[in-house]
Amino acid sequence: MSLNLDKAESLCLLRLSAIGDVCHAVAMLQAIQRRYPDLMITWVIGKVEYQLLKYLPNVEFVIFDKSQGWRSYFQLRAQLRKRKFDVLLHMQVALRATLASFAISAKLRVGFDSQRAKEGQWLVTNHRIEAQKEPHVLDGFMGFATAVGVTNIQPTWNIPISEDDALFAKKLIGQDKIFIICPSASKAERNWLAARYAAIAEHAVNKGFRVFICGGPAPLEKALAHEIEQLSHVEIENYVGKTSLTQLLGLLKWAKLVLAPDTGPAHMAVTQQTPVIGLYAHSNPNRTGPYLYLDHVINAYEKAINVQQLGPVAWGARAKGEHLMEMITVAEVIQYMDALIYDLAL
Repeated sequence: MSLNLDKAESLCLLRLSAIGDVCHAVAMLQAIQRRYPDLMITWVIGKVEYQLLKYLPNVEFVIFDKSQGWRSYFQLRAQLRKRKFDVLLHMQVALRATLASFAISAKLRVGFDSQRAKEGQWLVTNHRIEAQKEPHVLDGFMGFATAVGVTNIQPTWNIPISEDDALFAKKLIGQDKIFIICPSASKAERNWLAARYAAIAEHAVNKGFRVFICGGPAPLEKALAHEIEQLSHVEIENYVGKTSLTQLLGLLKWAKLVLAPDTGPAHMAVTQQTPVIGLYAHSNPNRTGPYLYLDHVINAYEKAINVQQLGPVAWGARAKGEHLMEMITVAEVIQYMDALIYDLAL
Protein backbone atom coordinates (compact mmCIF):
# COMPACT_ATOMS: atom_id res chain seq x y z
CA MET A 1 0.00 0.00 0.00
CA SER A 2 1.44 3.38 -1.00
CA LEU A 3 1.47 6.42 1.26
CA ASN A 4 0.40 9.94 0.40
CA LEU A 5 2.68 12.83 1.31
CA ASP A 6 0.36 15.68 0.31
CA LYS A 7 0.23 16.83 3.94
CA ALA A 8 3.89 16.17 4.66
CA GLU A 9 6.30 19.08 4.89
CA SER A 10 9.69 17.41 5.20
CA LEU A 11 11.48 14.30 3.99
CA CYS A 12 14.92 12.96 4.85
CA LEU A 13 16.76 10.65 2.47
CA LEU A 14 19.52 8.46 3.92
CA ARG A 15 21.91 7.18 1.27
CA LEU A 16 25.56 7.64 2.11
CA SER A 17 27.38 5.95 -0.76
CA ALA A 18 28.53 5.05 -3.43
CA ILE A 19 28.82 7.15 -6.61
CA GLY A 20 26.81 4.81 -8.81
CA ASP A 21 24.15 4.33 -6.16
CA VAL A 22 23.69 8.02 -5.47
CA CYS A 23 23.26 8.54 -9.22
CA HIS A 24 20.40 6.03 -9.07
CA ALA A 25 19.02 7.75 -5.98
CA VAL A 26 18.91 11.11 -7.77
CA ALA A 27 16.43 9.71 -10.31
CA MET A 28 14.23 8.51 -7.44
CA LEU A 29 14.53 11.79 -5.56
CA GLN A 30 13.64 13.89 -8.58
CA ALA A 31 10.62 11.67 -9.27
CA ILE A 32 9.44 12.58 -5.75
CA GLN A 33 10.13 16.26 -6.38
CA ARG A 34 7.96 16.18 -9.50
CA ARG A 35 5.09 14.70 -7.47
CA TYR A 36 5.58 16.84 -4.36
CA PRO A 37 7.23 20.10 -5.51
CA ASP A 38 6.75 21.85 -2.14
CA LEU A 39 8.25 19.07 -0.03
CA MET A 40 11.40 20.12 1.83
CA ILE A 41 14.06 17.46 1.25
CA THR A 42 17.20 16.78 3.27
CA TRP A 43 19.74 14.21 2.10
CA VAL A 44 22.22 12.61 4.53
CA ILE A 45 25.10 11.74 2.24
CA GLY A 46 28.78 10.77 2.23
CA LYS A 47 31.47 13.41 1.94
CA VAL A 48 32.77 12.26 -1.46
CA GLU A 49 29.32 11.72 -2.95
CA TYR A 50 28.27 15.21 -1.89
CA GLN A 51 30.97 16.65 -4.15
CA LEU A 52 29.12 15.25 -7.17
CA LEU A 53 25.60 16.31 -6.14
CA LYS A 54 26.19 19.58 -4.27
CA TYR A 55 24.39 21.67 -6.89
CA LEU A 56 21.18 19.62 -6.92
CA PRO A 57 18.21 21.99 -6.88
CA ASN A 58 15.99 22.23 -3.81
CA VAL A 59 17.92 19.74 -1.70
CA GLU A 60 19.58 20.39 1.65
CA PHE A 61 22.60 18.18 2.27
CA VAL A 62 23.89 16.93 5.60
CA ILE A 63 27.34 15.38 5.20
CA PHE A 64 28.27 12.16 6.99
CA ASP A 65 32.06 11.90 7.05
CA LYS A 66 32.86 8.23 7.69
CA SER A 67 36.58 9.04 7.94
CA GLN A 68 35.82 10.47 11.40
CA GLY A 69 34.95 7.03 12.72
CA TRP A 70 32.60 7.00 15.71
CA ARG A 71 32.74 10.78 15.88
CA SER A 72 30.79 10.92 12.60
CA TYR A 73 27.68 9.56 14.35
CA PHE A 74 27.87 12.13 17.14
CA GLN A 75 28.44 14.89 14.59
CA LEU A 76 25.37 13.79 12.65
CA ARG A 77 23.27 13.69 15.82
CA ALA A 78 24.44 17.19 16.72
CA GLN A 79 23.48 18.51 13.27
CA LEU A 80 20.00 16.98 13.38
CA ARG A 81 19.16 17.06 17.09
CA LYS A 82 16.53 19.81 16.72
CA ARG A 83 15.04 18.42 13.52
CA LYS A 84 12.02 16.18 13.12
CA PHE A 85 11.04 14.95 9.66
CA ASP A 86 7.70 13.67 8.47
CA VAL A 87 9.35 10.89 6.47
CA LEU A 88 12.69 9.09 6.39
CA LEU A 89 13.63 7.07 3.32
CA HIS A 90 16.25 4.64 4.65
CA MET A 91 17.84 3.61 1.34
CA GLN A 92 21.07 1.90 2.38
CA VAL A 93 21.45 -1.62 3.68
CA ALA A 94 24.63 -1.29 5.73
CA LEU A 95 25.31 -1.30 9.45
CA ARG A 96 26.87 2.17 9.07
CA ALA A 97 23.58 3.51 7.69
CA THR A 98 21.52 1.71 10.33
CA LEU A 99 23.56 3.36 13.08
CA ALA A 100 23.37 6.74 11.36
CA SER A 101 19.58 6.47 11.20
CA PHE A 102 19.38 6.72 15.01
CA ALA A 103 20.33 10.39 14.61
CA ILE A 104 17.31 11.02 12.36
CA SER A 105 13.94 11.66 13.99
CA ALA A 106 11.00 10.88 11.71
CA LYS A 107 7.39 9.76 12.16
CA LEU A 108 7.41 7.48 9.13
CA ARG A 109 10.56 5.45 8.51
CA VAL A 110 10.54 3.62 5.16
CA GLY A 111 12.97 0.81 4.46
CA PHE A 112 13.42 -2.10 2.07
CA ASP A 113 11.17 -5.14 2.03
CA SER A 114 11.83 -7.95 4.51
CA GLN A 115 14.17 -9.87 2.20
CA ARG A 116 16.44 -6.89 1.60
CA ALA A 117 16.21 -5.10 4.98
CA LYS A 118 19.44 -6.54 6.32
CA GLU A 119 22.21 -5.16 8.57
CA GLY A 120 19.57 -4.25 11.17
CA GLN A 121 17.57 -1.99 8.86
CA TRP A 122 14.32 -3.73 9.76
CA LEU A 123 14.84 -2.67 13.39
CA VAL A 124 14.88 1.06 12.62
CA THR A 125 12.03 1.34 10.09
CA ASN A 126 8.25 1.08 10.45
CA HIS A 127 7.17 0.80 6.81
CA ARG A 128 8.52 -1.32 3.97
CA ILE A 129 8.52 -0.88 0.23
CA GLU A 130 6.95 -3.59 -1.90
CA ALA A 131 9.07 -6.64 -2.62
CA GLN A 132 10.45 -6.76 -6.16
CA LYS A 133 11.61 -9.71 -8.16
CA GLU A 134 15.15 -9.31 -9.48
CA PRO A 135 15.21 -5.51 -9.90
CA HIS A 136 17.98 -3.32 -11.17
CA VAL A 137 19.35 -1.24 -8.29
CA LEU A 138 17.69 1.86 -9.75
CA ASP A 139 14.32 0.11 -9.96
CA GLY A 140 14.79 -1.01 -6.36
CA PHE A 141 15.29 2.60 -5.36
CA MET A 142 12.22 3.65 -7.32
CA GLY A 143 10.28 1.38 -4.99
CA PHE A 144 10.72 4.13 -2.39
CA ALA A 145 9.10 6.68 -4.71
CA THR A 146 6.22 4.29 -5.38
CA ALA A 147 5.84 3.73 -1.63
CA VAL A 148 5.14 7.43 -1.08
CA GLY A 149 2.58 7.79 -3.85
CA VAL A 150 4.67 8.60 -6.92
CA THR A 151 3.26 7.09 -10.12
CA ASN A 152 5.61 8.56 -12.74
CA ILE A 153 8.82 6.64 -12.07
CA GLN A 154 10.42 7.02 -15.48
CA PRO A 155 14.00 7.93 -14.51
CA THR A 156 15.36 11.32 -15.52
CA TRP A 157 18.29 13.26 -14.08
CA ASN A 158 19.15 16.88 -13.52
CA ILE A 159 22.60 17.07 -11.91
CA PRO A 160 23.87 20.62 -12.44
CA ILE A 161 27.51 21.62 -12.44
CA SER A 162 29.08 25.05 -11.97
CA GLU A 163 29.79 27.38 -14.89
CA ASP A 164 33.50 26.98 -14.24
CA ASP A 165 33.29 23.19 -14.43
CA ALA A 166 31.23 23.35 -17.60
CA LEU A 167 33.76 25.72 -19.15
CA PHE A 168 36.61 23.42 -18.09
CA ALA A 169 34.99 20.47 -19.87
CA LYS A 170 34.04 22.42 -22.99
CA LYS A 171 37.53 23.88 -23.38
CA LEU A 172 39.13 20.44 -23.17
CA ILE A 173 36.74 18.87 -25.63
CA GLY A 174 36.24 21.71 -28.07
CA GLN A 175 34.54 20.50 -31.24
CA ASP A 176 36.20 17.08 -31.25
CA LYS A 177 34.67 13.63 -30.91
CA ILE A 178 35.69 12.31 -27.52
CA PHE A 179 35.89 8.67 -26.47
CA ILE A 180 36.33 8.31 -22.71
CA ILE A 181 37.78 5.25 -21.02
CA CYS A 182 37.08 5.04 -17.28
CA PRO A 183 39.15 1.92 -16.68
CA SER A 184 39.12 1.42 -12.91
CA ALA A 185 36.57 -0.21 -10.65
CA SER A 186 36.77 -0.24 -6.86
CA LYS A 187 38.72 -3.51 -6.89
CA ALA A 188 41.56 -4.40 -9.23
CA GLU A 189 40.08 -7.78 -10.18
CA ARG A 190 37.10 -6.01 -11.76
CA ASN A 191 39.32 -4.05 -14.15
CA TRP A 192 39.91 -5.11 -17.72
CA LEU A 193 43.49 -5.64 -18.91
CA ALA A 194 45.61 -2.56 -19.63
CA ALA A 195 46.80 -3.95 -22.99
CA ARG A 196 43.21 -4.44 -24.10
CA TYR A 197 42.20 -0.93 -23.08
CA ALA A 198 45.18 0.30 -25.09
CA ALA A 199 44.03 -1.67 -28.14
CA ILE A 200 40.57 -0.11 -27.91
CA ALA A 201 42.11 3.34 -27.59
CA GLU A 202 44.00 2.73 -30.82
CA HIS A 203 40.82 1.60 -32.54
CA ALA A 204 38.99 4.70 -31.31
CA VAL A 205 41.71 7.00 -32.68
CA ASN A 206 41.51 5.20 -36.02
CA LYS A 207 37.77 5.94 -35.98
CA GLY A 208 38.42 9.65 -35.58
CA PHE A 209 38.09 10.07 -31.80
CA ARG A 210 40.28 11.80 -29.29
CA VAL A 211 40.72 9.44 -26.36
CA PHE A 212 40.59 10.49 -22.71
CA ILE A 213 41.31 8.28 -19.72
CA CYS A 214 39.42 9.48 -16.65
CA GLY A 215 39.08 8.43 -13.05
CA GLY A 216 39.85 9.24 -9.46
CA PRO A 217 43.10 9.94 -7.61
CA ALA A 218 43.63 6.51 -6.03
CA PRO A 219 47.09 5.01 -6.69
CA LEU A 220 45.51 1.94 -8.29
CA GLU A 221 43.67 4.11 -10.82
CA LYS A 222 46.73 6.20 -11.63
CA ALA A 223 48.89 3.09 -12.10
CA LEU A 224 46.39 1.48 -14.48
CA ALA A 225 46.06 4.68 -16.52
CA HIS A 226 49.84 5.01 -16.79
CA GLU A 227 50.13 1.40 -17.96
CA ILE A 228 47.49 1.95 -20.63
CA GLU A 229 49.39 5.00 -21.86
CA GLN A 230 52.66 3.07 -22.00
CA LEU A 231 51.11 0.21 -23.97
CA SER A 232 49.28 2.37 -26.49
CA HIS A 233 50.73 3.43 -29.84
CA VAL A 234 48.43 6.45 -30.14
CA GLU A 235 48.01 9.64 -28.15
CA ILE A 236 45.86 9.21 -25.04
CA GLU A 237 45.00 12.19 -22.84
CA ASN A 238 45.25 11.13 -19.21
CA TYR A 239 43.02 13.01 -16.76
CA VAL A 240 42.96 10.37 -14.03
CA GLY A 241 43.10 12.16 -10.68
CA LYS A 242 43.16 15.55 -12.41
CA THR A 243 39.46 16.43 -12.31
CA SER A 244 36.86 16.98 -9.65
CA LEU A 245 33.73 14.83 -9.80
CA THR A 246 31.73 17.68 -11.32
CA GLN A 247 34.44 18.35 -13.90
CA LEU A 248 34.38 14.67 -14.78
CA LEU A 249 30.60 14.84 -15.08
CA GLY A 250 31.03 17.67 -17.58
CA LEU A 251 33.49 15.63 -19.63
CA LEU A 252 31.13 12.65 -19.61
CA LYS A 253 28.27 14.89 -20.70
CA TRP A 254 30.01 16.10 -23.87
CA ALA A 255 31.75 12.85 -24.73
CA LYS A 256 30.29 10.75 -27.52
CA LEU A 257 30.98 7.31 -26.05
CA VAL A 258 32.25 5.82 -22.77
CA LEU A 259 33.92 2.49 -22.02
CA ALA A 260 33.95 1.31 -18.40
CA PRO A 261 33.72 -1.70 -16.11
CA ASP A 262 31.38 -1.76 -13.08
CA THR A 263 32.34 1.65 -11.74
CA GLY A 264 30.75 4.93 -10.66
CA PRO A 265 31.64 7.02 -13.74
CA ALA A 266 29.66 4.59 -15.92
CA HIS A 267 26.53 5.58 -14.01
CA MET A 268 27.52 9.23 -14.07
CA ALA A 269 27.60 8.97 -17.88
CA VAL A 270 24.10 7.47 -17.83
CA THR A 271 22.79 10.54 -16.00
CA GLN A 272 24.07 12.61 -18.94
CA GLN A 273 22.59 10.19 -21.50
CA THR A 274 26.02 9.45 -22.92
CA PRO A 275 26.16 5.87 -24.31
CA VAL A 276 28.21 3.46 -22.22
CA ILE A 277 29.79 0.18 -23.21
CA GLY A 278 29.90 -1.77 -19.95
CA LEU A 279 32.40 -4.55 -19.21
CA TYR A 280 30.98 -7.03 -16.69
CA ALA A 281 32.24 -10.33 -15.33
CA HIS A 282 31.97 -10.13 -11.54
CA SER A 283 28.54 -8.58 -11.01
CA ASN A 284 25.20 -9.09 -12.71
CA PRO A 285 24.78 -6.25 -15.23
CA ASN A 286 21.01 -6.69 -15.16
CA ARG A 287 21.24 -5.54 -11.54
CA THR A 288 24.14 -3.06 -11.59
CA GLY A 289 24.77 -2.22 -15.25
CA PRO A 290 24.46 1.22 -16.92
CA TYR A 291 20.69 1.58 -16.72
CA LEU A 292 19.87 3.17 -20.07
CA TYR A 293 22.44 1.09 -21.95
CA LEU A 294 22.06 -2.46 -20.68
CA ASP A 295 21.91 -3.69 -24.28
CA HIS A 296 25.46 -2.31 -24.75
CA VAL A 297 26.96 -4.41 -21.97
CA ILE A 298 29.49 -7.11 -22.78
CA ASN A 299 28.38 -9.74 -20.33
CA ALA A 300 30.85 -12.39 -19.16
CA TYR A 301 29.05 -12.65 -15.81
CA GLU A 302 26.60 -15.35 -16.80
CA LYS A 303 29.35 -17.66 -17.95
CA ALA A 304 31.46 -16.99 -14.87
CA ILE A 305 28.67 -17.42 -12.33
CA ASN A 306 27.19 -20.51 -13.93
CA VAL A 307 30.55 -22.26 -13.71
CA GLN A 308 30.91 -21.36 -10.03
CA GLN A 309 27.37 -22.04 -8.79
CA LEU A 310 26.03 -25.57 -8.60
CA GLY A 311 22.50 -24.54 -7.63
CA PRO A 312 20.22 -21.53 -8.14
CA VAL A 313 22.08 -18.23 -8.35
CA ALA A 314 21.06 -15.39 -6.05
CA TRP A 315 20.22 -12.21 -7.95
CA GLY A 316 22.96 -10.19 -6.29
CA ALA A 317 25.61 -12.93 -6.25
CA ARG A 318 29.10 -11.98 -7.39
CA ALA A 319 31.34 -14.23 -9.41
CA LYS A 320 34.70 -14.75 -7.74
CA GLY A 321 38.13 -14.87 -9.31
CA GLU A 322 41.06 -12.63 -10.21
CA HIS A 323 41.04 -13.29 -13.95
CA LEU A 324 37.36 -13.28 -14.94
CA MET A 325 37.66 -10.05 -16.94
CA GLU A 326 40.06 -11.83 -19.28
CA MET A 327 37.00 -13.57 -20.76
CA ILE A 328 36.10 -10.28 -22.47
CA THR A 329 38.03 -9.97 -25.72
CA VAL A 330 39.16 -6.95 -27.69
CA ALA A 331 37.23 -8.25 -30.71
CA GLU A 332 33.96 -8.27 -28.72
CA VAL A 333 34.44 -4.70 -27.58
CA ILE A 334 35.31 -3.50 -31.08
CA GLN A 335 32.21 -5.21 -32.45
CA TYR A 336 29.94 -3.42 -29.95
CA MET A 337 31.80 -0.16 -30.42
CA ASP A 338 31.56 -0.20 -34.20
CA ALA A 339 27.86 -1.04 -34.05
CA LEU A 340 27.22 1.94 -31.77
CA ILE A 341 29.29 4.27 -33.92
CA TYR A 342 27.21 3.22 -36.92
CA ASP A 343 23.83 3.35 -35.14
CA LEU A 344 24.52 6.74 -33.56
CA ALA A 345 26.22 8.14 -36.68
CA LEU A 346 29.28 9.14 -34.65
